[in-house]
Amino acid sequence: MSTRTVRQLIRARDTADGAGVKLRRSLGQHPGARLDPFLMLDEFYSDDPGDYIAGFPSHPHRGFETVTYMLAGHMLHQDHLGNRGDLRDGGAQWMTAGRGVIHSEMPQQSAGLMRGFQLWINLPAAEKMQPARYRDVQAEQIPRHALPGGGEVVLLAGRATIHGEAVTGFFNGRDGRPLSTDPLYLDLRLGAGEATDIGFAPGHQAFVYVYEGEARIAGQAVGAGVAGLLADGDGLRIEAPAGARALLLAARPIGEPVVQYGPFVMNSEAEIEQALRDYRDGVLAV
Repeated sequence: MSTRTVRQLIRARDTADGAGVKLRRSLGQHPGARLDPFLMLDEFYSDDPGDYIAGFPSHPHRGFETVTYMLAGHMLHQDHLGNRGDLRDGGAQWMTAGRGVIHSEMPQQSAGLMRGFQLWINLPAAEKMQPARYRDVQAEQIPRHALPGGGEVVLLAGRATIHGEAVTGFFNGRDGRPLSTDPLYLDLRLGAGEATDIGFAPGHQAFVYVYEGEARIAGQAVGAGVAGLLADGDGLRIEAPAGARALLLAARPIGEPVVQYGPFVMNSEAEIEQALRDYRDGVLAV
């Protein structure tokens, strides 16, 4: 196995989005902080309702996918087509915005902890104008894999091997719906002194985002709130001397131009201008 190493570190920055929800943004904090096909990763984490209560009122998207993973809390998704989905502790939603969707994501709690992540994944040009699609999954439907040292891996999406054993996540695997960039999304929960070996597709772009503790990858320390972009290889060894929680994300790169204007991600300025006209004229998602 050719082990992946860390080639770049991106420290998350404090920011706000929606109607003032406080976030930490690693990938996507500026156009140079992307990893094809990953556009953005936000972490939200607060037990102060003032940090999240205003939520994300109605807003549009076109041209990419969003993945929301809730560790704690309750959010309600609604859109202009009448779709409705509740995201609760440990649940996730995969939304393919495609041609367009106008939706809101609003807290359904007035107190308590709200914690989770939202990931943006680009779509290839040939798939950007497909109809919007959703899949919501609750925590009990998401498979988990126990590790020999007592930790576990939450298998949100894709296929990998863990200590040589094949595992399959819910999205892009057990749900039976293949996704174009063949994404892998794992939540690694390692105890103190634990290490694990994970094999996945060579040639796929990959990064690790540590959200608790500190991980070590080929001797490189990656602390909490840091994304470690990985060099190519067919496997990863991740160690947690004092315990760590981290996301491992990988996907097939698209290799196409990326032109982004806020919630629209297309391949050219002309397509962005068309998206703005469509939104103005009320036909973005028709």
